[in-house]
Amino acid sequence: MSSRESTPSSILMDRDDFDETTVSDGTLKSLLKQESELHLQIDALQIEIATLEEKLGKQEKGDELDEQDLEEFEAPEWCVPIKANVMNFDWDSLAAEVQFDVIVTDPPWQLATHAPTRGVAIAYQQLPDICIEDIPVPKLQKNGFIFIWVINNKYAKAFELMEKWGYTYVDDITWVKQTVNRRMAKGHGYYLQHAKETCLVGKKGEDPPGCRHSVGSDVIFSERRGQSQKPEELYELIEELVPDGKYLEIFGRKNNLRDYWVTIGNEL
Repeated sequence: MSSRESTPSSILMDRDDFDETTVSDGTLKSLLKQESELHLQIDALQIEIATLEEKLGKQEKGDELDEQDLEEFEAPEWCVPIKANVMNFDWDSLAAEVQFDVIVTDPPWQLATHAPTRGVAIAYQQLPDICIEDIPVPKLQKNGFIFIWVINNKYAKAFELMEKWGYTYVDDITWVKQTVNRRMAKGHGYYLQHAKETCLVGKKGEDPPGCRHSVGSDVIFSERRGQSQKPEELYELIEELVPDGKYLEIFGRKNNLRDYWVTIGNEL
């Protein structure tokens, strides 16, 4: 029921219509009090509307800036970006043309229903585990490494994927996120605040040609960048591990395009 419907009909009368001889002081005071409360409610609603309009304006301005950034963005000269839906991409044709030495993937894991969303922006379509499993990774690599970014509640599933796709877990990399002031960049978590991301490393078959050992570090200290943008240091580490290799990134984004990498995703 609206506030208008719940308000006595007499309050809708103009003050000049009141008959002072028939309206008691108590009734008049009650009506005036209700009128005052309605004015306060109207004022509150007007403030709320103005706030929403301001937020909407900022969002539209942000969208315009994103479009402008996209127009001004220049991809690296020697990168190979393929804008496509990974769920229906022609993986067979790609596998027939090239076998990759290193595959990197940042799956859009579906968050648990109890996971917090306050302060967390999701800029991509989340996929159920079964959809991620269906990506024919085994066809794309006979020998080499896979790097899988994983979120806290998907560790077990990521290990299952490795086994299903024919890989053996060999290492993991921790990215400690930092602010521009080199402080730890903490984010929301269910129990603890999160300031890191983990990338699991799996190996399949033999070492790829030119593979080196005992390189780099399994800890990356790097500034937190754009939404879902991974640290450049990971790509540098991979290129140091397997120099002049054939590199593929699945679920890639334009901010991680890199020379001599094939990057596939629907956000390029």
